[in-house]
Amino acid sequence: MSTILSSPIVMSAAKAAARRPVAEWLAPLDRLAATTPSLVAKPLGRFEQDGERYEIPRYLFVGNRSGDAPIRIGIFAGIHGDEPEGVRALVQLAQLLESRPEAAAGYCLFLYPVCNPTGLEDRTRHSRRGKDLNREFWRSSGEPEVRLLQAELVSQSFDGIIALHTDELSKGVYGFVRGATLTRHLLRPALSAAAELLPINDDESIDSFHAKDGLIEDCYEGVLSAPPKVRPKPFEIILETPGQAPSYLREAALVVALRSILAEYRKFIAFAPNL
Repeated sequence: MSTILSSPIVMSAAKAAARRPVAEWLAPLDRLAATTPSLVAKPLGRFEQDGERYEIPRYLFVGNRSGDAPIRIGIFAGIHGDEPEGVRALVQLAQLLESRPEAAAGYCLFLYPVCNPTGLEDRTRHSRRGKDLNREFWRSSGEPEVRLLQAELVSQSFDGIIALHTDELSKGVYGFVRGATLTRHLLRPALSAAAELLPINDDESIDSFHAKDGLIEDCYEGVLSAPPKVRPKPFEIILETPGQAPSYLREAALVVALRSILAEYRKFIAFAPNL
């Protein structure tokens, strides 16, 4: 009996049975998109893995027009399949914005809740091909997920890019800043907002990077980011929540941090013509 249970075929079947299909994660967003004109489901592209077809889902939340060209922000989650809090946070963000549309006024938000579909199904950091997709960007990667997302990052010319993550080793929330010089001025209030729910990681070194008050100005090579030569540079923020905190608090902290970033950036845009 033990030999049968440990056979590769049985283990593979058990692993497949434990998978939660991507469609189940996205069901709340699809239901919302079917009932409100503010949210539109527009899948980014498809690829095949182990004889199965997958796609990178994309949702557009269009806020009320403010008279100017909409601010284009890309928000990415699920690049690591074992970090579902970001996926659920984007679901909650869309639901919140539908009930409070003033929070998204002037924005066109591009939501990418599942950037690593096979990893999310398998509940693994890496894709099913064994790749950490968040080390593959702008490095001539052959991974289909990365190639689809890179093409999107080139074509959309985002004003800002936000990535959502969980750090199992962190004692609190923190973030990485890149790109436009104003980025750190967006992250600081976002961390303060999240601190109403979870502590800020105030270590001087986080994930081997120098940090101050939860803010890191360096980063790993190959993370999801704007094209290297794009100008002007968008703001780029990576939000990290502590893996040991309850999942509902991690999700809520990401949502309030995102709301803070949207509010603060709108203030900056309104003030910029007077600079």
